Amino acid sequence: MTLEIITSDCLAPLRHGFFTRRGGASSGVFAGLNCGAGSTDQAEIVTINRGRVASAMDVPLDSLLTVHQVHSPDVVTVTEAFGTDKPRADAMVSNTPGIALGILTADCQPVLFADAEAGVIGAAHAGWRGALDGVLENTVDAMIALGADRDNIFAVIGPCISQRNYEVGPEFFDTFMEQDPTYSRFFAGGAGDRLHFDLPGFGLHRLRAAGIDSEWTRHCTYSDSKRFYSYRRSVHEKEADYGRLISTIRL
Repeated sequence: MTLEIITSDCLAPLRHGFFTRRGGASSGVFAGLNCGAGSTDQAEIVTINRGRVASAMDVPLDSLLTVHQVHSPDVVTVTEAFGTDKPRADAMVSNTPGIALGILTADCQPVLFADAEAGVIGAAHAGWRGALDGVLENTVDAMIALGADRDNIFAVIGPCISQRNYEVGPEFFDTFMEQDPTYSRFFAGGAGDRLHFDLPGFGLHRLRAAGIDSEWTRHCTYSDSKRFYSYRRSVHEKEADYGRLISTIRL
């Protein structure tokens, strides 16, 4: 099966893609293009999958870079491949040609950024905690430090969990209210004391408030098991582990 790559005209002409799970070598609960070395999938199979992504991005495997994601607001500036010694961060920016910035997700937001005119790119892993703590704004600031123009940066949120499938409790809601009571608009009522959180809506709000033109591809990871991995779905289905999707961009 060939790879399936979701792209956005907004990031053209830069090579980029939100890869689905189709076209990979993994099997079982990981069936497809699992690119997560942190999963319990066979390491050599994950390497094969990442090699297929690198080929699609037209870079050597060691130039397809991912960080050790920790749900932080931290951004690293990349000037060269850093091998297996991955920095602990949740976003990367670069103005170096030939390096593909990669983000791994399984419900959280993968966000790809580009100022094609300035030749500056970014990629961020934005779950609720990272988005609330400022990882998206920090990515923009790091791009500007490399010469990007805020008015020329475009950001695209890739496949992530949609509001109808993202049920949370009152403590989660309270965390957002403590930062800004107007964030209540990103929550809808559920059963009992449960609420439903609009993660991509919140991501778009934070990006647009920072002056960044942005869009969401409108793909839900939870609801489409044939195309996407989902941490939350794996929990609900009592699976032992779950695969990780990869989203990448390069100059």
